[in-house]
Amino acid sequence: MGKSGESPLLSRNCEVSKFFDISQNARLLSQLDEDRPMRFNFFVRKSSLSVLTPLFLLLTFFCNSAIAHHPFGMGKSTDLSTWQALLSGIGHPLLGPDHLLFMLGIAMVGLKKSMKWVFPLLAVGLAGSVLVQVQPLPDLVAPWAEALVSLTLAAEGLIVLNLVSTKWLFPMFSFHGYLLGSTIIGAEPTPLVGYFLGLLLAQLFLLLLVTQSSQSVMDKFGLNVRKILAGVWIGIGLAFSWVALIP
Repeated sequence: MGKSGESPLLSRNCEVSKFFDISQNARLLSQLDEDRPMRFNFFVRKSSLSVLTPLFLLLTFFCNSAIAHHPFGMGKSTDLSTWQALLSGIGHPLLGPDHLLFMLGIAMVGLKKSMKWVFPLLAVGLAGSVLVQVQPLPDLVAPWAEALVSLTLAAEGLIVLNLVSTKWLFPMFSFHGYLLGSTIIGAEPTPLVGYFLGLLLAQLFLLLLVTQSSQSVMDKFGLNVRKILAGVWIGIGLAFSWVALIP
C-alpha cells in the first residue's frame, strides 16, 4: 500500500487507462482532421454546381447578337463622342458574357509567373483590335465570328484539363481583341483612341485580377473542382456557339 492508502497496482492501471483514453481521443481528432478536407471539397463541389448551373442557363439566355454593339444605346460608331467611345471600350469586355467569361477563365489555368503573361496578352489583344481596322472581318466569316469566339471558352476548358497548351491563350486573346475592335470600325480618330484606351483599361484590370488570383484559385478549388469548372466552361462555350448560329 502507498502512503495515500491506494494500491500501486490500481494506481498504475488508472494511469494506463488514462493514457489509452488520451491516445484514442488523439486518433479521433486526427481522423477528423483528415476528413475535413474531403468534406470541404464536397461542399465546394456542391456549392459550385448549385451556383454555376443557374449562371449557365442565365448567360445562355442572354447571349445574343446585341453584345456585339455599343452598350447603353450609344448608336453607330461614326456618331460616338470621345467619352462615349471610352465607356464603350471599358464596357465591352465587361458586358459581353463570352469575353468576360474568357477573361475570368484564365484564373483557372494556373499561370506561373503571372506578370509575364499580362503585357504579352494585352499586346496581342490590342494588336487584334488594331488589325480589324485595317482588315475588317470578311463577310463570309462574319456570321461565324461570335460562334468562333464562344468556342474559345471550350478551348479554355481544355487548357484547364491540360489537354491543350496554355500558349493557345495568345491567339485566342488576339481573336477576342479582333472581335472587340470590329465594333468601332468607321469611327473618327479621336473616338477611336478613346475606345482603345477603354479596352486597354478594362482588359488590363481583368488580366491583373485573374493572373494574380490564378495560383490561389488552384490551391483553394483543387483539381476536382477545377475539372468541374472546366466542363462548365466547355458547355457554356458550346451553348453560346449554338445560340450564335441560330438565325
